[in-house]
Amino acid sequence: MSRLQARMADFGFESNDDYDYQVRCLLDNRVDRIRCLYVDGDSGRRNTAFANALAQALEYPHILYHDFTQQHPEPAEVILPPSRDERGLQAAPIQPLDSVLSEACAFSLAEDSILILDQLQAADFRDQIRIYQLLQSGVWQTRDCTNHANPRHLLVVLISEQELYHSLRKSSFRIWVNRISEQAVDYRPEEFGLAADAEPMMAALAELFGGLGVTPTRSEYGKLLQDVGRNVRTADQLRHSLFGWTEGADRDLLWSSELEPLMDRALSAIEEYLGVQVVELSDPGQE
Repeated sequence: MSRLQARMADFGFESNDDYDYQVRCLLDNRVDRIRCLYVDGDSGRRNTAFANALAQALEYPHILYHDFTQQHPEPAEVILPPSRDERGLQAAPIQPLDSVLSEACAFSLAEDSILILDQLQAADFRDQIRIYQLLQSGVWQTRDCTNHANPRHLLVVLISEQELYHSLRKSSFRIWVNRISEQAVDYRPEEFGLAADAEPMMAALAELFGGLGVTPTRSEYGKLLQDVGRNVRTADQLRHSLFGWTEGADRDLLWSSELEPLMDRALSAIEEYLGVQVVELSDPGQE
């Protein structure tokens, strides 16, 4: 497990898939324009979790977030009176996008900053063009104010549930975030404080995972083993534990006749193992 993978897990995004190489490609690229990361994939809001965990893992001093589906944030505790010019004309309120972009530009002049622009499919197309122009020029224009960003310090992250505007796509490095982890891991008994005689049980569980089409993360697997040692005594109980702890587990498939042979073999292996000893598991969170 890479340091980035471990750090992202600490901040709520756990995956068997390691994104260290892709992130290095993004950050090591020459700085002549603002770096932009496009978080693509079929995982919905898991993309948002990825972006936020990445920002925390990279330890950027400033992390800013804007969701285009929430154009009207909660009002501030202190409400300033509307401003008027010398002719008595009231200025239009600053839009949330302009506000967060202005902040990002200002912070980037001195320190590393990440700006996450989420649900971009809901943005006005004109705003997408403005974001593209920012990436190219490092300038964000708001009314009569010109905001400059430092390409060495600003990283923009884009998340969209629809095809990204072509020019934005060409200006971005794309990372695919899976709905579930694709990288299978060959877990060993000693990783969870178990003796070697747990291998047949874990092999049967691995076959069951394969039939279910999931690859549990280490913490998910540890929680499942806790249930195996303390609670699982029937096939339905094993199904409930699998569904409860494993992201991406299909409930219909779990209770289908198709999976019954694998479920029976896994349960038999569990019963055989439990008949040998009482399972005492170490806490996976403390390792």
